Amino acid sequence: MKVGGQPMRTLWPAPQRDALMVIDQRALPHALRIERLESAEAVEVAIREMWVRGAPLIGATAAYGIALQMNRDAGDASLDAAAKWLARARPTAVNLAWALRRMTEALRPVAVADRARVAWDLADAIAEADVETNAAIGRHGLALLQAIAQRKPGAPVQVLTHCNAGWLATVDWGTATAPIYQAQAAGIDVHVWVDETRPRNQGASLTAWELGQAGVAHTLIADNAGGHLMQRGEVDIVIVGCDRVSARGDVCNKIGTYLKALAAQDNGVPFYVAMPISTLDPALDDGAAIPIEERGAREVTHIAGVDAAGALVEVRLTPEGTAAANPAFDVTPARFITGLITERGLVNAEAGALRRLIEQAP
Repeated sequence: MKVGGQPMRTLWPAPQRDALMVIDQRALPHALRIERLESAEAVEVAIREMWVRGAPLIGATAAYGIALQMNRDAGDASLDAAAKWLARARPTAVNLAWALRRMTEALRPVAVADRARVAWDLADAIAEADVETNAAIGRHGLALLQAIAQRKPGAPVQVLTHCNAGWLATVDWGTATAPIYQAQAAGIDVHVWVDETRPRNQGASLTAWELGQAGVAHTLIADNAGGHLMQRGEVDIVIVGCDRVSARGDVCNKIGTYLKALAAQDNGVPFYVAMPISTLDPALDDGAAIPIEERGAREVTHIAGVDAAGALVEVRLTPEGTAAANPAFDVTPARFITGLITERGLVNAEAGALRRLIEQAP
């Protein structure tokens, strides 16, 4: 993807492989801030405090965290300790555990003297694979948007999305946005309804910013407006991302996704989930068992923005001392999901289809 017309990814290794460069997404959309992470501890902070966020990006970032740890101490105890505390940074997204497991399993048989080099190469491979995965999701999802465009010639395809599952949530392309970007490249007239996505406003801050950078037509809406638009026939398809998918097809995603699925079901609007296969947790049958991260109350009681002078400020929305709950995710049962868009094609959100998907892995 591009920023100011220049190609950019969300993260990249420093030339000397002594640091990881990342976009600090807390500053967006008001400033593009690049941070240099020089240790696994710094990577853990960046994941936990959401400098980087989005399941695929968290996994890739953690892989580089292991590589940084191997620069400092490549022994077994160091490897295991780094993987353990990096895994605790964000408990819900399965990609984090997946990437750390892949790194540790690959590095354990490697001679200590070679581990840093191998770790950096493997982290690079995980990042490149994420780009390829998202491009493939885009190609398969494009077919859905093409079919809608053919049914309504001369009118834009109206897509509603929730939270940010764009390139900022991945290494590049995004998951839910990849079909949108490929539709734009194919000359399809597409318009995106962007949920603000309280409480961290990833839709307003991130999705709107990256769609604007790409020149994709979009309109920001309050979270509660989605159902109204569906009732009025102004949404053709809902596409969201995911942080974890159970073996039977239940989807865990940003809080508020479940309500969009209910509204889509009631109004006959297809509801699709863009799902990298690495997000599937085959060991977990029931989505209700997914651990839901409970974040701090301040994200709910306060909001950040820029003042008249252009300075980034945070203001309180509530009476002082108001208690607030902040579950970061919810689970949408498989029965409300029209289909899953994976890098290997469209599949039904049900156990048999997902089992076959895993069995067909190369």
